[in-house]
Amino acid sequence: MTIAENLKQIRSELPENVRLVAVSKYHPVEAIMEVYRAGQRLFGESKVQEMGAKHESLPADIEWHFIGHLQTNKIKYMAPYVAMIHGIDSYKLLVEVNKHAARVGRVINCLLQLHIAREETKFGFSFEECRDMLKAGDWRELKNVHLCGLMGMATNTDCVEQIRSEFCSLHDFFCEVKHTWFAADSAFCELSMGMSHDYHEAIDAGSTMVRVGSKIFGEREYQTNGNINHKSE
Repeated sequence: MTIAENLKQIRSELPENVRLVAVSKYHPVEAIMEVYRAGQRLFGESKVQEMGAKHESLPADIEWHFIGHLQTNKIKYMAPYVAMIHGIDSYKLLVEVNKHAARVGRVINCLLQLHIAREETKFGFSFEECRDMLKAGDWRELKNVHLCGLMGMATNTDCVEQIRSEFCSLHDFFCEVKHTWFAADSAFCELSMGMSHDYHEAIDAGSTMVRVGSKIFGEREYQTNGNINHKSE
């Protein structure tokens, strides 16, 4: 199947209320354009420099989502154009995004990242840390960021029941956060969870946004120490 056919297949599996972020990291402009010509406009990148280069060379109506672990010293480079940041995992990071958004006269949409996996390599707030941050209320003074929902990644495991349990726990927490702090904010509506290997379970658990790369583009190649490696998200 072609990349465009892969995209069509994925889209046919998504409910109307679930948006698709095509994860284009490590993939060339030509592959992204094939997906673009098939109608896709939301793309996800995890490296600020790579996303910036693609932003400059690809059509202006692409909505770029940053889905990687964000370093504070890189925020300024994407603040002028990024549509949404999926991985806000600390209040300090939110403050920095707000600062750089203010400098370029923008309000940047952000998702709070929760740590739901049984893997220490994953980032994110614990549920209690997130509650404490929201209770403190300082985030309400940050006028150049808009909290639009939550994001989380399940454990990379073949145990479907564990994946479902983790996604369901995040959905329950999303409902708690929405009811407690964002009941009057209709824009707080996104629950970003699910990737190529688990997006069906994520949708069943209430995801509104899935991040799919290898199921669309195939395995991606990246360079380390002069060698070509293959990786799927």
